[in-house]
Amino acid sequence: MTSVQSGSFWQHSQSYLDDEILIKKLLLSHDPDRRRLNSEMLLSAVENIVFHATPSEELVSDKPVNANFKSNISNIELIESPEPLMHTIYKIAHEMLCKSPGKEDLHTRTMALFDFLGSHRWGAKAALALAAFAISYGEFSLLRQLRPHIPLAVSIANFKQIPSNMSMLKPQVKALRSLSKTMVDLTKCIIEFEALPLVHVGPDMEDLAVMKPKIYVTAYWIIRSTLVCSSQIKSLMAMKPEQAKYFKLNNSANFSYFSRYSNITIAAWELLSLDNRLSSIYSHLRPQVDAFRRQTEAKMHQKLLSLFKKSHIDNQDVLQMLFALKDDLPLKDCSTQEKLGVSALKSKVVLLLISKPDLLPFEQLFFLVNQTYDHPHNDKIEGSYAIIWVPISFYEAWTDAEHKLFDFVSNSMPCYLVRQPWSLNSAVVNFMKQEWNYGGEAIMVVLDSEGMITNLNALDMVFIWGSKAYPFSLSRENELWDGEQWKMQLITNEIHPILTQWVEEGRNICIYGSENLDWIREFNAKMKDIKDAGMQHEMIYVALLA
Repeated sequence: MTSVQSGSFWQHSQSYLDDEILIKKLLLSHDPDRRRLNSEMLLSAVENIVFHATPSEELVSDKPVNANFKSNISNIELIESPEPLMHTIYKIAHEMLCKSPGKEDLHTRTMALFDFLGSHRWGAKAALALAAFAISYGEFSLLRQLRPHIPLAVSIANFKQIPSNMSMLKPQVKALRSLSKTMVDLTKCIIEFEALPLVHVGPDMEDLAVMKPKIYVTAYWIIRSTLVCSSQIKSLMAMKPEQAKYFKLNNSANFSYFSRYSNITIAAWELLSLDNRLSSIYSHLRPQVDAFRRQTEAKMHQKLLSLFKKSHIDNQDVLQMLFALKDDLPLKDCSTQEKLGVSALKSKVVLLLISKPDLLPFEQLFFLVNQTYDHPHNDKIEGSYAIIWVPISFYEAWTDAEHKLFDFVSNSMPCYLVRQPWSLNSAVVNFMKQEWNYGGEAIMVVLDSEGMITNLNALDMVFIWGSKAYPFSLSRENELWDGEQWKMQLITNEIHPILTQWVEEGRNICIYGSENLDWIREFNAKMKDIKDAGMQHEMIYVALLA
């Protein structure tokens, strides 16, 4: 039995609903169409609300989640939907809050939400339900936090009949917060699983057949829990003073018991019971999703290796595997802001400019544009090649600062770029790092019109010769070098685009080169010691050609 199949919870679940019957009903409600929601970004926005709903004295982390980019709902795409994202969320919130819980049992109400969300994928269903719940949860928490400080919050809280003595609500609020976090964590599992490029790597069908029903049941319990949480928040916002009696705990020598079970106590126990169930699901699902991810990434790496060794009739299979696993329109033309598919690059030489989100220093970026799009030779080959900027985060997950840098630079570039680089498949990113030696410094990998790699780093070549270097292959670079004469203009202008500027500024410059890697490492180490000792200098490595 594989790690994906293990876990006694799934085989011995004591749910009062028979899992097989439940799964059949869930699948009957599931009819996904072409609409696509960026569930990961929506869940990030929900996670920010859940985090900031925690009062400052109860914060569980020293570093709050940066809400600027992640909480901006306008950044979240819902493609091919007949209505805007917020309309969908408000409709779900209406279903949760405005229908009386007493008229229908909880299971029936949950299935009604699944019918409403039938056009979405499983992760999107859970994320949308959580977003609808987060609106009421965030509003309640905001009033709770602001009430001691802002008169307007006091007035609104009184209008909504939120009890003035919030301490009596602590057990229920604490359970609500814990369950909210567990729901977010479980939804991440579903979204991560659905994002795996399983169709491209040929998964183990037996493992997949075991895993999918777990995803369905998990989505069910998440959405069912959002209904319970939303109903409780609705009750808290309309609680009468006599309903807010807190239980008394009596002790004796032999036993302890509750002398009075209040509504708050019962509600807290209901939430804790759900939290325990979902936590149990998470403890089994998380390692299984991780196992699937590791297996998929290993297969993806091998498939990419194989893909670049084969000949192709065009570059579409390669570009599809690199950029279009999750999105049919993964690219953007910065000059027109148009979303593009990889088909726009068919029959072109493609230059993948891979870098950190801040790309290059301004003077180098300006020079790169000047050497390509503004180069006189570009008119002769216009349309024959395309530059795609592929930003890769320095961290495991994109930071808000990196998002801002990406937005700023992307609006200044005339080339194509990956629209949502934070959504690139992790196996693709790791492949670029391992096989193309991307380590943080910008590189430019060249793919010919058939998708074959012809140069692992043509950046210096483009800096020196610009579009004259088309098709930017190693053979073309050798040809260009053979036609050059070693003269002062070459040394000052063409080894590095800003060398002349450095000379004019009076900087110390060291130009070096060797075929001996050990010598290069030793030389770099010594020059670093010199720099650390206080002598500032710039170093330029020149590849020596045979």
